[in-house]
Amino acid sequence: MSERPAAEGRPRALVVDDDAGVRYTLREILESEGLEVAEAADGMAALERLEDFAPDLILTDLRMPRMDGMELLRRVGTGPSAPRVVMVTAHGSERQAVEAIKAGAWDYFRKPFEPEELLAVVRRATEAARLRAQNERLAGELALSRTMIFDSPAMSRLASLVARVGPRDVAVLLTGESGTGKERVAEALVQVSRRAARPFVRFNCASLVADLAEAELFGHARGAFTGAVRARVGLFGEADGGTILLDEVGELALPLQAKLLRVLQEGEVRPVGEERSRNVDVRVIAATHRDLADLVARGAFREDLYWRLNVVHLHVPALREHAEDIPLLARHFLSRFAERFGTGPLHPGDEVFARLAAWNWPGNVRELEHAIEKLVALSHEGELDPSLLPPGGEGGKERGEEPAMTLKARVDAFERGLVVEALRAAGGNRTEAARKLGISRVTLHDKLHKHGLARGGDE
Repeated sequence: MSERPAAEGRPRALVVDDDAGVRYTLREILESEGLEVAEAADGMAALERLEDFAPDLILTDLRMPRMDGMELLRRVGTGPSAPRVVMVTAHGSERQAVEAIKAGAWDYFRKPFEPEELLAVVRRATEAARLRAQNERLAGELALSRTMIFDSPAMSRLASLVARVGPRDVAVLLTGESGTGKERVAEALVQVSRRAARPFVRFNCASLVADLAEAELFGHARGAFTGAVRARVGLFGEADGGTILLDEVGELALPLQAKLLRVLQEGEVRPVGEERSRNVDVRVIAATHRDLADLVARGAFREDLYWRLNVVHLHVPALREHAEDIPLLARHFLSRFAERFGTGPLHPGDEVFARLAAWNWPGNVRELEHAIEKLVALSHEGELDPSLLPPGGEGGKERGEEPAMTLKARVDAFERGLVVEALRAAGGNRTEAARKLGISRVTLHDKLHKHGLARGGDE
């Protein structure tokens, strides 16, 4: 499927007529108006061109062999992302033209036609397409901004593609390095889709061995295997009518790839232990940090499944490719963790942002988030210690990149935040703070010493 960022390039028109002379005339008029034009001799040929040409406007004759204009209109659809359809009718076919308008056609004009009459219709249709593209771009930026923080051109381009692809009910393949936010992009795609109010189910393909993954995805009958004490519909069954995100799809075992291909081709799943298949209507979004084309070449991923998943490919850029977003992201994470750990307002100095800008962030946004979490959790008296951040310079892991905070460190930081918040709410009265926390004053005293907060106070 050909996808262009919304509002980029010239408007596109597809001329559909079995008369080559009429097609030539329409092409000349439309190209003189600045449109990019493709041709098709009938409705069947037009449908074949839709995938690779993606027109904003279709001008089609009403009567044609193989597939007429009315059937083409029905196949194209009249949804918000469908191209505008303008009917070209012969003298005496006005009644059918009116029926076409009722069925969703944008407008019509009669043969023989005056160029200005045609252009008036085309200008209205292309202006409507331009406004729709602009609205799509804004909707995409709004959808992506609900899940991601950005202000860079690279992420704005991705937002435009999210807006264009989201409403179109096709499979999407998200690629990008670990930690770039592929799951957040999937959430934005769902928000602008027609399935937004339907279930959104996620599955990490690397999380389970093949047998368990099959039962988890496609369901199982009662008694199908040891421990199957009741039947389950599976994640595809739960997502029926909605969307499923297959994260790390490159890790899916080959036998499961064949079963997934069946779902995509036939819209059917067969639970483990059952003889009958059941129909499901699920949009599939797949995500991976692996090079699937390379896996196909090495025989580790089915080529037919690859092309089924890769109808539309969206690449999520690495953080170093939109480094201008780092300060914006850092402030967002600082605010979030300051609230979580109860540190009060934080004021990062120039050295903090200098270190953030100098690091290459091999772990991308996820690494940045963990670095800021550690920085805030270990802050003292609202002061941030820049030495807790990665050192400046090129690269990352080769210079001993520090690991993310351990679970114990996170729990301690969260506990410290609760204690600070309780003391603040109690006006510094430790007895009242202990009551709010549901612990004894002695326990509170121990925790104050543990977290370096024991500096006197009201009893």
